[in-house]
Amino acid sequence: MRRLFIRVLAVGLVSAFAFWQLSKPKQLPESALAGFIGDASAGEAVFHAAGCASCHAAPDATSEDKRLLAGGMRFASPFGTFIAPNISPDPTHGIGGWSKTDLANAMLFGTSPEGQHYYPAFPYGSYVRMKLRGDGLQDLAHLHAYLQTLPASDSPNQRHEVGFPFNIRRGLGLWKRVFLEEYWVASVPLESAPLQRGRYLVEALGHCGECHTPRNPLGAPLNDQWLSGAATPSGTGRIPAINALDWSEKDIIYYLETGFTPDFDSAGGHMAAVIENTAKLPASDRAAIAAYLATLP
Repeated sequence: MRRLFIRVLAVGLVSAFAFWQLSKPKQLPESALAGFIGDASAGEAVFHAAGCASCHAAPDATSEDKRLLAGGMRFASPFGTFIAPNISPDPTHGIGGWSKTDLANAMLFGTSPEGQHYYPAFPYGSYVRMKLRGDGLQDLAHLHAYLQTLPASDSPNQRHEVGFPFNIRRGLGLWKRVFLEEYWVASVPLESAPLQRGRYLVEALGHCGECHTPRNPLGAPLNDQWLSGAATPSGTGRIPAINALDWSEKDIIYYLETGFTPDFDSAGGHMAAVIENTAKLPASDRAAIAAYLATLP
């Protein structure tokens, strides 16, 4: 019995060590963004493309109030309810004390400045693709600069309403090892700058696949069914497919600017917030998104 106990203990210790190593949060070295100078005016476009206010503004905030990123919006899911945090420049309750690298670690790897895993309700599974484009890190530096110009909120963050075993954040390290995919989903002609820009906006910054792609039982996107539509996280409806639109590129561009479809319907729900963002992008970006979506099979 003593030998059996020692063997079981040894296996347990080795397993625990392996789990701890495999689930370690990924981080960039602090010097990774040292050479990138952020420009707040350029960061505003990144802010709108990434949809930051759509999740991090206070619930029911409108117009200029959406610049106050106090958090508090609730997102129901099969794993519990996630509550968006305060990402205003408040140094205590927000991210005012974050460096550019802290922001990059959060958006690319879902890792907090304290080295804790963020839940993938924060779409770092898409933002990680910013690394695949040469100007992705520069965009992060621009975004960091812009976020510092926004009004601060001292609203404290609320705890996510997530039960066991999903409240064990260290386990997310294993989830990331299996499901965090650092590659482009769609292939586009390399010589086409607009298509490459559209892919960047859809697959990375705009994180369209987070809603429009179905997920497996562990919550990871099924990218072999990219943008083919999905059940809503709350389970009360369905999000439409956008990989086989019978719209022209002009239709898509008009929709992204106005929210009106070719059938004279209008965007609703969370998509209305997306349209608020895409309407603020340069016309060339809306055209790039439309061109990318038109290439999908």
